Amino acid sequence: MTTREASVSRQTQETQIDLTFAIDGEGKSDLNTPVPFLTHMLDLFTKHGHFNLNIHASGDVEIDDHHTTEDIGICLGQALKTALGDKKGIKRYGNAFVPMDEALAQVVIDLSNRPHLEFRGELPAAKVGTFDTELVHEFLWKLAIEARLNLHVIIHYGHNTHHMIEAVFKALGRALDEATSIDPRVKGIPSTKGML
Repeated sequence: MTTREASVSRQTQETQIDLTFAIDGEGKSDLNTPVPFLTHMLDLFTKHGHFNLNIHASGDVEIDDHHTTEDIGICLGQALKTALGDKKGIKRYGNAFVPMDEALAQVVIDLSNRPHLEFRGELPAAKVGTFDTELVHEFLWKLAIEARLNLHVIIHYGHNTHHMIEAVFKALGRALDEATSIDPRVKGIPSTKGML
């Protein structure tokens, strides 16, 4: 099987990002970003999705974490899209429920080539540490657009904002692992259109 891996570099006046993503990995990450909470979430995503992810990023975090978080989402989405290639043989759909103590999150994915994010859930706190929790939506939105995936995120309930976001990123990893998995029963592209 062809190695499903891609690298992306993004250099702007706000951020510098080098990212490599492998779909068929071992849950290993090498993450060097100036946004500690996002780094923690991406480590969980990688571990639970059985991917490999390397990121070396810098950005204007003296302003806030927005540009760096957004651009990492852009780069991860682009790398995922490239790594998927022609999508022959993939399951296409993925669904995962993940509990984190009192919180329960669900992520449903269709690798449809029709980008959309549906985010349902209220995060109780505006910040976790220094991280603005509204950036979770920003990251997922950019990931969905650049990877051209249909992404539904539902936080069913929870009280602790950290737990709720952690459940989302773990579920994202597990759902994406399922959607990108090769199913030997699938012959060619998993669509009646003949393409995705």
